[in-house]
Order: sequence, then structure tokens, then C-alpha cells
Amino acid sequence: MLHNLETLTGSFVIATDGEMGSVRNFLFDGQSWTIRYLVVDVGSWLTRRDVVVAITAVEQPDWVKRTFHVHLTKEQVRHSPDVDTEKPVSRQQEIAMQEYFGWPVYWADTEFGASPSLPPGRKYPLHTKGDSHLRSAWDVAGYEVWATDGEIGRVEGFIMDDASWHLGYLDVKAGDWLYSRSVLVPTRSVKSISWADRRVNLHHAQGAL
Repeated sequence: MLHNLETLTGSFVIATDGEMGSVRNFLFDGQSWTIRYLVVDVGSWLTRRDVVVAITAVEQPDWVKRTFHVHLTKEQVRHSPDVDTEKPVSRQQEIAMQEYFGWPVYWADTEFGASPSLPPGRKYPLHTKGDSHLRSAWDVAGYEVWATDGEIGRVEGFIMDDASWHLGYLDVKAGDWLYSRSVLVPTRSVKSISWADRRVNLHHAQGAL
């Protein structure tokens, strides 16, 4: 089944020992367009506002009730490594989370070799040699979308397949050439994303949509 990420934002996240918070954002892999983490607003029970939870820790979601049960305790989350979710997440930060929680890795990490031994809760420098490949979904919202023959519009949202957590479509508010309608652009049509220019570039012309 397909879901608009906007409708899932605000969903409840329930730990094994009680309510943890609500989904504020999603971190996705910019190469595979697959959601890897939920960004959870934990409210006031932690000194930091957000924590990051891997999709591998999420049990079968209740899509109707917009509830995500996770096999984590609140105490585990309390001492988890800090991640700045407002900036791209580096592989080093992912390794720290993977080691702390024991989550399975989804990458073939040839750049770093064996995971280094890193203390839980360590804050990493923002600029590392690791590839900052995880991106905030709601940061990409607003990016311009360009076909080979001109600008189409701006990203307004994302459409996700709940079977695979794959973002299959960009929900784009198109420009005058399509009378300001919303169109769904397959993510397989994306050639590149310029994070610096806040721009999504497609492989084809506007007429191919």
C-alpha cells in the first residue's frame, strides 16, 4: 500500500515500556530512496528533543491508527548516541547507533572496514570523511525539480510503499506549464540531487511525465 509521508508525520511511537513520542521526520538514503530511520520527537522526558530509531527496530505498524511499536525501551533510547537530524547523517554516526542498539547494518561498508569501537552518546564532528548520505525528508521538501528542458516545480511531499519503506514518488507542485497541478514524479527518474542548490534534476524532459 502507498502512503503520503505527510499523513504519517505525527504518528505515535510506542516503546516496550510506554509511549516514546511522535514521528517528526524521516531520514532516507539518497541513493536508494529508502527510509532508514524515524526521527522521533520525545517531548519533555529527555533533555534533547529528537531521537533516531532505525526502521529495523519497528514492528508491524498500525497504519490505520498511525502507530509504530518499536522493540526498544525508553531507557535504551535515553542513552543512545546523539544525532543532529537537522544536518546530513554520516556513516560514523550510523555505526555508533548500530553498535549501541545492535541493529543490523544495511550497507556494505568497504570504506571503513570493521566498525570502530565508539562510546555510546559520543557527538561526532559535523564534517567527517564519511559519506553524508542520509537526508531529512522534510528538508528536501521545497527543493526545485528540473527536467532536461526546464523547471517543473517544487517538492511538496513523498509517496512511500509500506512493504519496503521505499519512496517511489515525489509529490511535486508543478509550474505554469501544468496549470499549477500536483504531479507524481517517480524517484527512478531522478538523475541527481544538488543539496547545495536545493535542486532535484531529472533524466528526461517535461513531456515524459
